[in-house]
Amino acid sequence: MPMSLRRIALVLLLPAALLVATPRFAARAADPVPPSSGQPSSAQFTPDQRQEIVAIIREALKSDPSLLRDGILALKSEEEDRAKVEAGAALADSGPALLHDAADATLGNPAGDVTVVEFYDIRCPYCRRVEPTLAQLLQQDPRVRLVIKEFPILGPSSVLGARALIAAQRQGGYDRLHAALMRESAGPTEESLHADAKALGLDWARLQRDMADPAIGRKIDDNLALAHRLGIEGTPAFVIGETIVPGAVGLADLKRAVAAARAH
Repeated sequence: MPMSLRRIALVLLLPAALLVATPRFAARAADPVPPSSGQPSSAQFTPDQRQEIVAIIREALKSDPSLLRDGILALKSEEEDRAKVEAGAALADSGPALLHDAADATLGNPAGDVTVVEFYDIRCPYCRRVEPTLAQLLQQDPRVRLVIKEFPILGPSSVLGARALIAAQRQGGYDRLHAALMRESAGPTEESLHADAKALGLDWARLQRDMADPAIGRKIDDNLALAHRLGIEGTPAFVIGETIVPGAVGLADLKRAVAAARAH
């Protein structure tokens, strides 16, 4: 027996509600339902039927506004699930670039059985906050390898600092410059980097030449592109096994993620 228009309206309620709710979902909600889905498509109705369906939907939303909230929450959950699937696929495809790029600084055990990858920005206060936690993790778990990826998203001084750090890696000075930049409240400048290089015993002339190397610019672009593929938008963010852990999480959270990766 064919569905009544009221039942059809309820089937179409979620996408229509989202269409009314926000332009973000308009294109998706306006798409006809594929015939293979088993649900009715708006193209199957006469103008009078479509008008009646819209009236039913409007009346349903007026009488129970929670339908709109529930619809938005359902779609949000669906999009989050899809993002997790996409991130998982990106992780599987990004192994060498994520874990074994020679241009990345590494700490901890070089032969560790679990690798923690951190995307960070030297100007990010949350990255600075999590530094002692990472040091604790490496001290308490000697089987962890930490890969640090410059992810300069907070402006030109972040990019300048990232260039300097990757350049310092070439003369064995990454750790020293990293520690200095993470202590400084202001963003790095050419003048402050010159002073830091002098104080840390780095070859400033070489550091300048290396900072201008197009390969360092490409490395930063590669980090940004990799983070985008993984759905990472902020700092700090950690990749541990098959899990992406955003934010300045505590030591217990990091240990749980490491244990899960180790058990996998």
